[in-house]
Amino acid sequence: MRTFLLFLAFIAFTFAGEPKTINFKSLDGLIITADYYFQAEDAPLIILFHQAGWSRGEYREIAPKLNKLGFNCLAVDQRSGKEVNAVVNETHLRAEKAGKKTEYLDAYQDMQASLNYAVDTLKARKIISWGSSYSSALNFVLTANNPDKISAMLAFAPGEYFKRFGKAVDYIQSHAAKITVPIFVTSKRKEYENWKAIFEAVPARRKAYFLPKISGQHGSRALWEKFPEHKDYWNAVTQFLEAFKR
Repeated sequence: MRTFLLFLAFIAFTFAGEPKTINFKSLDGLIITADYYFQAEDAPLIILFHQAGWSRGEYREIAPKLNKLGFNCLAVDQRSGKEVNAVVNETHLRAEKAGKKTEYLDAYQDMQASLNYAVDTLKARKIISWGSSYSSALNFVLTANNPDKISAMLAFAPGEYFKRFGKAVDYIQSHAAKITVPIFVTSKRKEYENWKAIFEAVPARRKAYFLPKISGQHGSRALWEKFPEHKDYWNAVTQFLEAFKR
């Protein structure tokens, strides 16, 4: 009954053209806030993870365009972040109030919980995981650890960001070496060296990357219309996603 009511709610906000803000538990019980952008019941789902210091607001402009391409989207507030585009990171606020750590690696459990929610509650038939900056790096870990749940992944400006947290210098590369699903990687032009070895380590037969002709942008904001190269980024992303449409 609860699932049916949730579905009716999704239908309601679809016609209103606005995302439905929902809450669910992380692995440690912390409540996660996310925006669900519903396009169609049987559409593939893209889980959208934001960059450092930000929130699900990173995708307020991006997710509706992904809807138009034929995808449902779940934009998640991880506990490591704060605010962007006037959207406050509700998960971060709860974590601080509860005295929980909010470093990059602490957010991994939120990513895993979001994937679990997509499978168990949203019943997504095909899931694509998308990360920005630190979350794009952790996206390699998530995808490597869940080969039966994730159909493809996108990483906007990944890198080996976790040495200062006690991880090996090749922490992300070692997980990338286990990934067999299709992947797409992009970043600012000068950030290529940050992820070149990570990308090369992926054994997947289908993998693609894009670098802009000019400087470009860090993270998923590269797709925002305010930046002159956004169309080039979108063309590359759209081409990659074409194979996963319903």
